[in-house]
Amino acid sequence: MSVTSLHEVLKIAVENNASDIHIKENSPVYYRIDGSMVGCDFVADSELLDNFIHQVSNEKQRAALDETGDLDLSHREDEVGRFRVNIHRQRGLIGITFRWVKNEILNFEQLGLPMVLTEIAKAKRGIIIITGTTGSGKSTTMAAILQYINTYRNEHVITIEDPIEYEFEDNSSIFEQREVGLDTDSFFGALKHALRQDPDIIMVGEMRDRTSFEAALQAADTGHLVITTLHASNASQTITRILDMFEKNEQDAIREALASNLRAVISQRLAPLAGGVGRAPVNEIMLNTPIINKLIREDRMEKLSSAIQGGQGDGMMSFNQCLLELVNAGKATREDALAISDNPEGLKMNFEGIFLSSDAGGLVG
Repeated sequence: MSVTSLHEVLKIAVENNASDIHIKENSPVYYRIDGSMVGCDFVADSELLDNFIHQVSNEKQRAALDETGDLDLSHREDEVGRFRVNIHRQRGLIGITFRWVKNEILNFEQLGLPMVLTEIAKAKRGIIIITGTTGSGKSTTMAAILQYINTYRNEHVITIEDPIEYEFEDNSSIFEQREVGLDTDSFFGALKHALRQDPDIIMVGEMRDRTSFEAALQAADTGHLVITTLHASNASQTITRILDMFEKNEQDAIREALASNLRAVISQRLAPLAGGVGRAPVNEIMLNTPIINKLIREDRMEKLSSAIQGGQGDGMMSFNQCLLELVNAGKATREDALAISDNPEGLKMNFEGIFLSSDAGGLVG
């Protein structure tokens, strides 16, 4: 615990429920509140920011910042809370971005997530991938899955993060949380050694490269459950992005491995609540059903979206189906839903009660 030179800036963020704080040297501080950027009059100078960096980092971390221009770390501010921090240089000046990590880990119902996640969280082996853009709530959803496991399953869970975000207390499961840069040199190294640490479940904060994904596939192949995140906008793009990590002549084997080991892809966006305060998760859920498995093996990624739409009976959900539910429940406006949708014309038809055959569960040819 510590009090830093940016204590008041961080305190104001928490008091106003800001998700992120953006600080540029000699510029006004900005807060992201309910998805919008809100400025204030306070300007942070170089001395203040340099003091903060020395208060939260060690000599090795500062050397890495000098060498690479970037430093990721976690920080707990006394009487305020925990933050994920990225320190970087832009135009030769210091920039710092904070993400507020709330102490309480909310459950699926509290977050407004689809209850099919309770079934996904019961998986014993394979890979669960949570995708979305930066700020879409991937980490919060992953924390909810891990907390469900912590409540209802007796497992040994190892998390590998850069930096650690949510802190878990042992309940039904026991947790070991490793931070890249402090507890281990790399995601790949930690993943490789995790297999010798008798895990049941391995959580990888972010899948960044082919070596990490190969290690995750090996872990899943040997009977472990791997839960991870990836920057992708939807399920089909997730599969494509994974394949793009590999050379063309390797992709057939990776598709086979994915088809065998994938359990679910949970894609997420956030919609403004109709009341104007807060945001609701919008999810696309792809489960590895026989149809999805066949499409992945046959490299027919363009058909995945239709298969998801037609897979409601199996627990799958498209973005449009989720948006329709939010609008019908009065939680989101039609305008916001149409702006978020990948297929706004289809969603307009759904608003009028018109559904295509795939919406109602039609088969994919």
